[in-house]
Amino acid sequence: MKVADLYIRVSTDEQAEKGYSQRSQEEMLLKYCNINSIQVRKVIFEDHSAKTFNRPQWIKLMSDLRREKGQTDLLLFLKWDRFSRNSCDAYQMIYELRKLGVEPQAIEQPLDLSVPENKMMLAFYLAAPEVENDRRALNVFHGMRRAKKDGRWMGTAPIGYKNKTDENSHKFIAPAEPNAGIMRWVFEEIERGQFNTEQIWEMAKLRGLQCSKNNFWTAIRNPVYCGKIFIPKYKDEEAHFVNGKHEPIISEALYYDVQDVLDGRKKKQRTKIMVDDHFPLRGFLICPQCGKLLTGSSSKGKYKYYPYYHCSSICGCRFGADNLNRLFVTELKKYVPHPMMVKLYKTAIGHIYKDKVKGQMDEYSQVLSELEGLNKELNTARKLMLKEEIEPSEYRALKAEYQPKIERLEAKLSNFSGRSNNIDEVLEKGISKLSQLDLIYQKGTTIAKRQIISSIYPEKLIFDGFNYRTPRVNEVIRVVSSLDAIFSENKNGTLLNFSAMSHKVTPQRFELWTH
Repeated sequence: MKVADLYIRVSTDEQAEKGYSQRSQEEMLLKYCNINSIQVRKVIFEDHSAKTFNRPQWIKLMSDLRREKGQTDLLLFLKWDRFSRNSCDAYQMIYELRKLGVEPQAIEQPLDLSVPENKMMLAFYLAAPEVENDRRALNVFHGMRRAKKDGRWMGTAPIGYKNKTDENSHKFIAPAEPNAGIMRWVFEEIERGQFNTEQIWEMAKLRGLQCSKNNFWTAIRNPVYCGKIFIPKYKDEEAHFVNGKHEPIISEALYYDVQDVLDGRKKKQRTKIMVDDHFPLRGFLICPQCGKLLTGSSSKGKYKYYPYYHCSSICGCRFGADNLNRLFVTELKKYVPHPMMVKLYKTAIGHIYKDKVKGQMDEYSQVLSELEGLNKELNTARKLMLKEEIEPSEYRALKAEYQPKIERLEAKLSNFSGRSNNIDEVLEKGISKLSQLDLIYQKGTTIAKRQIISSIYPEKLIFDGFNYRTPRVNEVIRVVSSLDAIFSENKNGTLLNFSAMSHKVTPQRFELWTH
């Protein structure tokens, strides 16, 4: 009497559409074995795709057949598509089974493989389900690509978005707070370049973002955040972007600026500096003796550890961290504006801002000129193609090269148009914070302290043992300091720098009283 193992496989869609339930297959296989006097050794149930043989129960079955070689004569299944939907893998597996002395057989599509002509029928039985799978996959692929071209995001929503369905049962993605706000902050921080990407990822996690490092890197490269959907290259169609139907979280200009930073085309990010709470100034101080950056560490005393900023070179320069941190707070107090000068600060900074904006117009003209030049070259190439002076493939290659450049320049132009010259609200908020600069610094976290330091001092600080020195400070801070010097008092209580103020005084006028 022959001995057989019964292999039963279903997938969810087949079970629903064709009725290939496990119970139904088992009944038919057992009935076949009973009629043909075949002894059943074991029944294997599989719920896995037949595209490959990398299936959990199949792997266990093959291991069992190799371990107990000669115990089984037949491997029975209902149809050949239960066995495999990949003809190449199927032929290889049939060869492996026959080496183990096991003959695979479909009871509804029986074939005597010792007859050469039956191999043609086997090829048909194996190819038919594979063709069906490939056609289904191709239909899904074209459907998803068509949806992407329509501006719809396909699949699970990226970080900062959530999947939703409208009243017409159409699926779309929408911004989801607080992650949307965190991702907006992430892009802004990368564009600033004050911290490297890994540090920003760590800070984003502290803000509540739940995301692995790999997913974070994928997210900051994803154009979906600026309202674009990427369409990959397929056959003769080049890769390109389309406008998405979802709401963007950031502007196109910000997205392209971030890509420039990540690709090294814009400005380098600062090197990663791991900062202890005792050393907020680490990475911002230069050794006054050799010019290298001071690092920070703690030395063990008799009863406790003492923090120091010190140079790693042989010069041996070091300062007590507690004293330097305390003196830095005193240094910050120099930039706290005089309360009587707030209105003058706003006026002066407003004038400086308007002068800076004038420079933006030159940049705007340059971007516009570049954009017009690229469009002109592309139009010329199109005319040459229509006149059959160049091949369509050459035109497509040129368009694929120019299109990303054109999109970047258009994004920059839209960013120019969105800027406003009204900074009154920003000034009000900024001066308010500047008036409490030393208190905000003292109460802030180490990361917040470092952000304050980097925003005030664009260059490194030097501590000479008594005072802090720096080549220059932030433009707003410089203006405020220069204006505030007018109201600073000397030891005698008089105001200094009155020479900077006008000596002209408007004479007082008297009005005659009349009935």
